[in-house]
Amino acid sequence: MSASGPKRAERLLNLLQILYQHRYPVSGHWLAQELSVSLRTLYRDICALRVQGADIQGEAGTGFILSRSHHLPPVMFTPEQLDALALGLRWVAAYGDAGIAKAASEVTGKIRQGLPPQLKTLFDDSTLLVGKTQVAHHNPENLNSLRSAIRRRQKIRTGYTDRSGNVSERTIWPFALGYFSGDIVLAAWCEKRNAFRHFDVTRLTSLQLVQEGYPHSRYRLLRMWRNAGLDNTIPGRS
Repeated sequence: MSASGPKRAERLLNLLQILYQHRYPVSGHWLAQELSVSLRTLYRDICALRVQGADIQGEAGTGFILSRSHHLPPVMFTPEQLDALALGLRWVAAYGDAGIAKAASEVTGKIRQGLPPQLKTLFDDSTLLVGKTQVAHHNPENLNSLRSAIRRRQKIRTGYTDRSGNVSERTIWPFALGYFSGDIVLAAWCEKRNAFRHFDVTRLTSLQLVQEGYPHSRYRLLRMWRNAGLDNTIPGRS
């Protein structure tokens, strides 16, 4: 395995980015394979980054981890990464609700502010475009409340009207919002059905936050939902 391939500066940045994505020590062998370099080259790169001020902890045999206090410079993006950012932010602006679209615009401004002129041009002129279709009207207050409940792990009491027009009262544990092209779907545990359910947020009424938190973290609920195979289905709403 040779040290050829990406230029050294780009390789060092890639190494930093890989380490930044991991919360636990990563073995030198795995890092070397990811970067397509020899283990010896990897160790030299880690030494070089430490000299430049990167707080990389660990050693050969135990693995390496980047201190969470270390911040990557926001200007260091590849052209492909800039395209990904531009496409993602444009999609959010087109299909997100008003609050999320506003946040996407703010993030776009922050990214542009930190880019050098040549990268700013690449970011602004990205030709990855998002087609616009008719988007359903969503109550911004409801969506703000739903996002708050998810972050704070709060139960919600709400009325819900299904596709057949049947109205029911539900107490649910919201843990995820799915943004589709024009629709926003809430994934939650429903106490009434004693099961995971998906709710079209435009059909939620009289939404009330409950001070009582639900017993699991949202991340655990998300894992349980995925393990149930629901992430690979078209959301059924009931």
